[in-house]
Amino acid sequence: MTDSKSLLRQAERQCQRHGARFTPIRRRVLEMIAGASGGLKAYDLLDRLAVEHAAARPPTIYRALDFLIEQGLVHRIESLNAYVACPCPEHAHGFQLLICRHCGRVEELHLDDVNDQLNIQARQLGFRVERQTIELLGSCDACLQATAHA
Repeated sequence: MTDSKSLLRQAERQCQRHGARFTPIRRRVLEMIAGASGGLKAYDLLDRLAVEHAAARPPTIYRALDFLIEQGLVHRIESLNAYVACPCPEHAHGFQLLICRHCGRVEELHLDDVNDQLNIQARQLGFRVERQTIELLGSCDACLQATAHA
């Protein structure tokens, strides 16, 4: 789980630097994602937001998510069709996600050498990478220990 207050302060600064509007809805969506222990699906976000904002509809959530992704504040977990807060939005390089299949916990890695090697190989094959998603599904240490003790 990401420290929500710290992440929100970072998001405010980053949006200000980029001249982007960090609206109350965008802020609330980021706050909900940052407060989750794992990824949240768009309709889970909609259900939560609708409690506070009766007019919230799917486009409201998807526009907020698109904005947050564009600003580097949120990542989409492709394999789960869910969203997770980026703990270090200033990091402009690629990332890898470790996803626990038991508890849903998500950790972000920044192994730049992995990304560099993939880009080099792609260029050698005449391919230009536009977006890269690396997700590793497995078991976190806490779940492994719980399974071992059961």
